[in-house]
Amino acid sequence: MTAKLGDMTPVMDLTSQKGTGPVRARRPTYVDLLAPCNHACPAGENIQAWLALAQAGNYRRAWELLVQDNPLPGVHGRVCYHPCEDGCNRKDLNEAVSIHAVERFLGDLAMAENWPYPLTAKRSGKRVLVVGAGPSGLSAAYHLTRLGHSVEIHEAGPLPGGMMHFGIPAYRLPRADLMREIGRIEAMGVRIVLDHPVDDVLAEQKAGGFDAVFIAIGAHIGKHAEIPARDAARVLDAVALLRGVTTGEAPRLGRRVIVYGGGNTAMDAARTAKRLGADEALIVYRRDREHMPAHAFEADEALAEGIKIKWLTTIKEVVGPDLTVEMMELDAKGYPQPTGRYETLHADSIVLALGQETDSGFLRHLPGIEFAADGVVKVSASMMTGHPGIFAGGDMVPSERTVTIAVGHGKRAARHIDAWLRGQQHEEPAKPPIVGFAMLHLPVYSDADPTLQKELSAAARMSGFEEVMAGLSEAEVRREAQRCLSCGNCFECDNCYAACPEEAIIKLGPGQRYRYDYAKCTGCAVCFEQCPCHAIEMIPESM
Repeated sequence: MTAKLGDMTPVMDLTSQKGTGPVRARRPTYVDLLAPCNHACPAGENIQAWLALAQAGNYRRAWELLVQDNPLPGVHGRVCYHPCEDGCNRKDLNEAVSIHAVERFLGDLAMAENWPYPLTAKRSGKRVLVVGAGPSGLSAAYHLTRLGHSVEIHEAGPLPGGMMHFGIPAYRLPRADLMREIGRIEAMGVRIVLDHPVDDVLAEQKAGGFDAVFIAIGAHIGKHAEIPARDAARVLDAVALLRGVTTGEAPRLGRRVIVYGGGNTAMDAARTAKRLGADEALIVYRRDREHMPAHAFEADEALAEGIKIKWLTTIKEVVGPDLTVEMMELDAKGYPQPTGRYETLHADSIVLALGQETDSGFLRHLPGIEFAADGVVKVSASMMTGHPGIFAGGDMVPSERTVTIAVGHGKRAARHIDAWLRGQQHEEPAKPPIVGFAMLHLPVYSDADPTLQKELSAAARMSGFEEVMAGLSEAEVRREAQRCLSCGNCFECDNCYAACPEEAIIKLGPGQRYRYDYAKCTGCAVCFEQCPCHAIEMIPESM
């Protein structure tokens, strides 16, 4: 007997009542709960499941399960900010499982072995146009193809990848690895048309005979600040700088470069400036480190490469190579306030890294489409805009802007587009409860230290754009995957089987787990207490 999670209220406090003697008030039942890594993944990956396959050495099956949700594991293993690891319960023992490193290994192995993406759906006869070949557009195209539809991507730029290609430096994402994974999506049958900007969506849809459209044009325009300037040093935006490096048109920045901003792009711009020959790269940011939008490890990597960061500082005026900056103080709410104290800095170039905007003006003539104040397009829960059959996702809709969130948008949109094309509505299944660290019954682990990825030395990094972070070996990947605690899901450790004093637990064979013989079970809860991953619940007998 297995309790239905939707009908069950988990019972976790057994201090007041344990064994119940001849009259059993509660019984144990096996459950599958939600691991926090799975819950935290914006792409919706079943991380715990593919980690279990990887630790068993079944790499191809692990990869096939992974790409059911995310077609770009080699990319994500390098550039994702891995919120899954922030949620990982293992971090409360010592360090989270290095999920991104295992994902990278699987993606790279699949490329090396040329494993094809699984395709099983029958052809639907429907055609979908995707506008933009960035992470969201590529993800949508991939999932729509797997669902049986024919997909064509129209990309305004000369290369696919969007900001993965033109915004992420090669030292984080080598272009050959990116292009190989994109090429595998093309090999599925997705057609990518480059240098093809779309100005009139409805005309493009009609001309190509497309039944639906997914728009994912990203945010490629750098925001600018109103800074008084006279005969200023060279001022450019970070997006243009990073794009220029990718296209072989890197600007000459001079010996001293100031980057204005505190996000991940500011860190990338400063690190890129050093690689282009700047003697000094200084980041100027108006708040402190605690309030910066950049991820902490991004700032750590920048500092390790000799980047300097001037906190609580804002640029007031630029006159020639001199910048007048004002010192700031944070108020009680954490917002920067002027102090009236000024300082003069010198720079040969100023790089503005103040965020990006989307160029969505071509959509404003479409009836029904609404825009937020910052220009992003409003969509429903189904990712559809106000115009029937036109969906949108990625950086151009309200959300945090990361590669993984964009890929998750593409998958979600594909499922809703598929349902819409079939005259149906897609409903996401309800999720079971999440297993927190306090719910686990763990033994003492002595070998829980993570496997660290090797890095280029700070000096070696300055010679070019070689990838900074190395991958793990197969042995290291197996060991890292074995650090997973299997939170909320049985992994057949036999603890419950060995602990039961009534021999009420029956083994069903490898991969089949166990069942209870309730005629013998007294409800003593020893099995519950001995289950390390909380795959057993004690529920009222009436259930």
